[in-house]
Amino acid sequence: MWPTIWIAWTAFFAVAEGIALANKRENDTLSENFRRLFRTRTSKVGRAIFAVGWFGFSGWFAIHVLTETM
Repeated sequence: MWPTIWIAWTAFFAVAEGIALANKRENDTLSENFRRLFRTRTSKVGRAIFAVGWFGFSGWFAIHVLTETM
C-alpha cells in the first residue's frame, strides 16, 4: 500500500510542477515558493536558514537511506 501512495504522490508532484513550469506564471513552482517563503532574494538570514535546512535534511536523508538507521 505505501509504495503505491509514494508513487502516486511523486507522480502528482511531477504533473503539478510540470504544469507550473509550462505555463510560465510567477510564483507557482516549488522553487519560487521556497524563495518567497525564505526570502532568499532579499534576506541573508533567510538564505542561511534555507541552506542549513536543505543541507541538513539532505545529509540526514542520505545517511538514513544508505545505512538504514535513524
